[in-house]
Amino acid sequence: MDNCNWVKNIRGVLLDINGTIQVGDKPTRDAVRALKRLRQSGIAVKFITNATKNSKNGLHAKLTRLGFDINSDEVFTSLTAARRLVEAEKLRPFCLLQDEAMEDFAGLEVSNPNAVVVGLAPDCLNYECLNQAFRLLLHNDDCKLIAINKARYYKRADGFSMGPGPFVQALEYASGKEARVVGKPQIGFFNSVLEEFHCLPEETVMIG
Repeated sequence: MDNCNWVKNIRGVLLDINGTIQVGDKPTRDAVRALKRLRQSGIAVKFITNATKNSKNGLHAKLTRLGFDINSDEVFTSLTAARRLVEAEKLRPFCLLQDEAMEDFAGLEVSNPNAVVVGLAPDCLNYECLNQAFRLLLHNDDCKLIAINKARYYKRADGFSMGPGPFVQALEYASGKEARVVGKPQIGFFNSVLEEFHCLPEETVMIG
């Protein structure tokens, strides 16, 4: 049996962004050239990430500046998944997110919050903001805690840094509520990507 027969059935590639095709403000070695070769094969590509500091449009612009040939509709982020959940469940989120990331939540009703959404947000993961989120969770039994991801740390150009996971766990511990995680590696995240991708799991390869 030819161990490479499965390759013939591949119709799509999910390509992780951070740490795979770029680190910080630089593309990884040969990543731009490798993407060009992948494009030439005719296989569809979707770029996915758990990154939550940049909006989808901001991330697309950054990758374009780095030399990648990418369409904005080929980018699927954990912010995208979080927005879909908020809309599907008609939630009014109190968001602990960077200002740019808030672009992906534009137009949502946020008065009288019934959900707390946490991402990587260095500018607002401070005591006052976390305490405000804690009080919402504590005093409203129906208030949901949503973690865009629970990464313990991530790699920056200057070294490893804390991710949103430790802050999410602090809110879980203080409020007694368990967070619902929407980013990688949750199966719901990948199902949402594949639905938009129009590919079956057995027709898709994940890189990164």
